Amino acid sequence: MEKKEQLYEGKAKKVFATEDEGYVIVSYKDDATALDGLKKGTIAGKGEINNRMSNRIMQLLEKNGIKTHFVEELSSRDTLVRRVAIVPLEVIIRNISAGSFAKRFGVEEGIVFAEPTIEFSYKNDELHDPLMNSYHAVALGVATWDEIETIKSMAFKINSLMKEYFLTLNVKLVDFKLEFGRLPDGTIVLADEISPDTCRFWDADTNEKLDKDRFRRDMGGVEDAYNEMMRRVFGDK
Repeated sequence: MEKKEQLYEGKAKKVFATEDEGYVIVSYKDDATALDGLKKGTIAGKGEINNRMSNRIMQLLEKNGIKTHFVEELSSRDTLVRRVAIVPLEVIIRNISAGSFAKRFGVEEGIVFAEPTIEFSYKNDELHDPLMNSYHAVALGVATWDEIETIKSMAFKINSLMKEYFLTLNVKLVDFKLEFGRLPDGTIVLADEISPDTCRFWDADTNEKLDKDRFRRDMGGVEDAYNEMMRRVFGDK
């Protein structure tokens, strides 16, 4: 399929129509933002890394019973996906304390939880993605109770699968953000991406950060971290 008109441009991706209204092409950019859009920059090669890594993980999840929007990788930056109506609910799974969680509760980073936690935020840039609970989501018509239960069940299963997978790469999956969408028949599927932009990855031996935190916190070595995650996922070749 070929790109037609551009439908949307976000912080990290552009979305294009195709000749089939049931499918769109997602094109990944090198642009990077952080701190609620206040910090902007470019991470060389990020678009290609995030596209290819996300597709690899989506396929792994599909093989283990998780329905996703992924259809086909078209190029190093472009992927064909099913067109979905995004549920405006960002889903964050946390296995280890870090980032906003550590700041919010006044704890140090690195506390390993006995069980993973889940939290929701309302996907709305103007409101700065405020935290939201299930009751808020239902009250505002963001999702139904059945959809929320489906999303929670899928999110925890995705976490179990990804934790196990990344440990084989000597990487701790600290936390990550997921987004879900509705197919025309109402089926909930995993959408968006899974990458160093949306996940916190720490080296299992050293706790070295291998994700977007290096950009957020001006730690340096951002491209090196993304490339290292790419190397671990795809091998040395």
